Amino acid sequence: MSDPDRLKQVDALLDGLDDVLPPPRVRAQLRLAANLTQQEVADAVGVKRLAVVRWELGKSTPRRPHRDAYMHLLKRLAKRFPEAAELKEGMPTPASEGGSG
Repeated sequence: MSDPDRLKQVDALLDGLDDVLPPPRVRAQLRLAANLTQQEVADAVGVKRLAVVRWELGKSTPRRPHRDAYMHLLKRLAKRFPEAAELKEGMPTPASEGGSG
């Protein structure tokens, strides 16, 4: 295998790492930082609110094509709210929001 081919393989491997979802609590922090409800996220991504609840609790993970849309949303939110992209202790969990989402 030539060096350019190896470089392409390395790039493909690293590009796949960009597709890693943040931890569930960070997903919720990003949404809350933007004052978005779980329903608003669900509507934008094309799923039911319960799916977003489960993603934020770490009970399930989104599958394509919803995963791509959700990743895009989270990346945009992380750029806009970098402080919310950090894992923080003591943040309310999505279940403790009292149905606000």
